[in-house]
Amino acid sequence: MDMHGIDLNLLVAFDALMAERNVTRAGARIGRTQPAMSAALARLRALFHDELFVRSPTGLQPTPRALDLSVPLSDALAQIQRTLDFTQTFEPAASTATFTLALSDHPAFVLLPRLMRRIEAEAPGVVLHVRGFTDRQQAEELLESGAAHAAVGVPARWGASILSQPLYPERFVSVVREGHPLLAKKVTLKRFLTFPHLLVSPEGDRRGHVDEKLAELGLSRRLGISLPHMFAAPSIVASSNLIATLMKGVVEHSFHGFPLRVFEPPLALPITTFVLAWHRRNDAHPAQSWLRGIIAEIARANHAGHGLTRARAGSI
Repeated sequence: MDMHGIDLNLLVAFDALMAERNVTRAGARIGRTQPAMSAALARLRALFHDELFVRSPTGLQPTPRALDLSVPLSDALAQIQRTLDFTQTFEPAASTATFTLALSDHPAFVLLPRLMRRIEAEAPGVVLHVRGFTDRQQAEELLESGAAHAAVGVPARWGASILSQPLYPERFVSVVREGHPLLAKKVTLKRFLTFPHLLVSPEGDRRGHVDEKLAELGLSRRLGISLPHMFAAPSIVASSNLIATLMKGVVEHSFHGFPLRVFEPPLALPITTFVLAWHRRNDAHPAQSWLRGIIAEIARANHAGHGLTRARAGSI
């Protein structure tokens, strides 16, 4: 049989007729009038090339063809109903769903530990698959293709199909090793620029926020090393005279055990707001709404009391 153009409502009508064996009662069962049910029966007969139901003193009696169809069609309708119910509600405690979350380095360290604790407590059967990305284009490609259900990173000019919301702000601090000669005196901008600097640039840029701010002042700094991974910075800074200017959250989450000193950089740097992004087609999906909701809750808890100031983010 050619399935093209088959009206699912006809199968619902068939199931009601099998249950009630009466056109009027079958119509009442599914909210249709008697004429509408009679019309549906006529279409069913044409579709299956069989009378399906014949009149008798006790009501409509199914033909052998109708009896053959009854159980498979009833099971199919029940499965469709279960599928529709699943997509309209989400029960975390009973779910065995797998979510794919795209994260840049910073939110992976800041959010993932608490996110996994929430998942273990509320949805122990859920599996979280994490994918990394380094730039906006890569993150958008993951969302567009469906390879990721959501992404957390820095603000970007997303395409029209991508939705986003701010999560948490991050400000910059500078870090040097314990005993660094910079800290022997007051940290002035002139002395700050005397020493070589470490640049973290996931996208391979040679300039970061510090360089852009210095350029506004007609100044520049001397780089000693640039690297794509911000969490490689602590051990490098701890064993050199390099100065690293990093997001405060990175310092708080990765510098434990290193003999380092943290101080305010001697120039005003912008605040970066990390955002949660997802594809428009997933906006109303209950399971994904739940995941985005707990990510947002965790971000608010981690950064309670901080204002969300939008700024362009990039290399440090």
